[in-house]
Amino acid sequence: MRKILLEQTFQRSVDALVAEYGGPMARDGLLEVWVFDDLASRREAERELARHGVRAHFRSAYKPLVHFFLEDVGDQPLAAVVVRYPSPTLSPRRFLLEAYPLAGLLGAGVTLTWEPVAVEAATTCYAYEVQLISTDGTVEKHSVAAPNRLHRDHVDILQLSPCGWVNWCSKAGERRDEPLCTDYEQLFKSAMEVVMGSEWPVEPLLFEELNLRVVLPCQDTTLAYGGEHISLAEGLHEDLYFSLLEYFQHCAGLPLGDRSIQPGQIVPEVLTRLGAEPSVIVTLQSLHISELPIPPDVPLDKADRPLSESQINTQIKALGQRTLCSHSRSGRQVVARYRPGSDRAVLISAAQHANETSGIVGALRAAAELDKHAHAHFVISPLENPDGYHLRQRLAAEQPSHMHHAARYTAFGNDLQAQPLGGGFEHAIRERAIECSSAGLHVNLHGYPAHEWTRPLTGYIPRGFEMWTIPKGFFLIVRYREGWQQQARRLLEEVIQDLANLPELVALNRRQVAAFEAHAGEFDFSILHDIPYLLIQDNAQLTPLMLITEYPDETVYGDAFTLAHEAQRATILSAYTHYQRLELPLELP
Repeated sequence: MRKILLEQTFQRSVDALVAEYGGPMARDGLLEVWVFDDLASRREAERELARHGVRAHFRSAYKPLVHFFLEDVGDQPLAAVVVRYPSPTLSPRRFLLEAYPLAGLLGAGVTLTWEPVAVEAATTCYAYEVQLISTDGTVEKHSVAAPNRLHRDHVDILQLSPCGWVNWCSKAGERRDEPLCTDYEQLFKSAMEVVMGSEWPVEPLLFEELNLRVVLPCQDTTLAYGGEHISLAEGLHEDLYFSLLEYFQHCAGLPLGDRSIQPGQIVPEVLTRLGAEPSVIVTLQSLHISELPIPPDVPLDKADRPLSESQINTQIKALGQRTLCSHSRSGRQVVARYRPGSDRAVLISAAQHANETSGIVGALRAAAELDKHAHAHFVISPLENPDGYHLRQRLAAEQPSHMHHAARYTAFGNDLQAQPLGGGFEHAIRERAIECSSAGLHVNLHGYPAHEWTRPLTGYIPRGFEMWTIPKGFFLIVRYREGWQQQARRLLEEVIQDLANLPELVALNRRQVAAFEAHAGEFDFSILHDIPYLLIQDNAQLTPLMLITEYPDETVYGDAFTLAHEAQRATILSAYTHYQRLELPLELP
């Protein structure tokens, strides 16, 4: 089944501008534009216009302050930087967050000072006022434009978003200073409009897969800090996915961010192809059930990348004694293994959000160690969302360094945590695990983006996920039922004490928390031994205690991935051990 809703190609903005201002009437004019494109393409457009006698400067509409430091300041030796940034009433910290990871790029040797400047939200060329103090005492002042437009989005909420802009002055003094709807913005708008203008069923499950295949000619830019990069392709994936999810939530009369919505699987596939024209094909198609190429297995303790589906399935078969099963929408099995024993039972789960990959390895490693002990008592469910994981592997084959939040939820489009009790799908594996083991502790392994997460065309900051927009280290969340607060705090403190003995983890946390505070302000979590944490009462959860890990693991590879699953493994074993020693309330699980 395949139905095409839209197939459209767009003229690149850099090409259109060269054509418009490359004629003899524009000679000796001055052109300054902001577009969503990479440095190589922008420089080529400048050179082409220079051949026609036009002085042109093509700037980035996305993260303009960061690009200013990359492209204009470069390796200039600096002692201090002062940045006065716009602080609009609609989103006071937006422009500060958009400057991430400037603090990390400058390094600890440069004093960075931020000063907010109150402004009204409007369609205009805002500006960062930048003062550079060199190591020899020289002071330079620069105004760095940041064009934005004020607009209503797809769910009729007011947004202030980065946009294209053109500033032209001819030899005769004729001027043009106004927003420019770039190819990047046109593509997003066309894709959204065709979906929003289509007829959809009233009941849930509107489609199997809504696929948006996008081609962009711009390449990602790697930054010299913490695995960060600037990626217009990744930003478009995130904006298309969450904007469409919000649209279907809105149509269903649900609150934005409601995780029970079941439209189907929304899949933006954003390809980067040099020399191609920007294009989008929007189709309705069947769920992807074909097998993917199987990469070689890797030793679990040294795994430097996410495991193949095949290796996960092989590893889990070797654990425990009893198999528990449910299934996904596509028919893939959700498998857990139960190991009965005389200890208090613990449920270990991973990949609820399938683009969070380190927990899978950590869970398998910890379960293999526990399985060797005579009294061990646990259930391991390392791949709770197999449809999402299959999509993650499929998308990562094209864009391995992107977050791919389209793989976060199930093929229904919902978060498995939001599935109703008593169903036969992904959430059922937890219910069956607790029914057979009476587990009182659930170690629920999660991750989050290891680099900045943005939505460039709908307000920049990911709506509903504001606290996750930049990494802030490995942290823990303990949820507990009423009457279990003392046990929750004791368990948390004991686990954190053990994790504090991992020096690489502590160093990661200190580095990321410092960068977070430089761009997002004061840290809003409690911290113990460099490990941030939250304690939350939740009487609706299936177990009296739930320990949730949050590791910045999306998109990490190599040694960074190895550290990620080592932290997950260490957390499981520590929690299992200390849970056995807790003095529990009389109403035992």
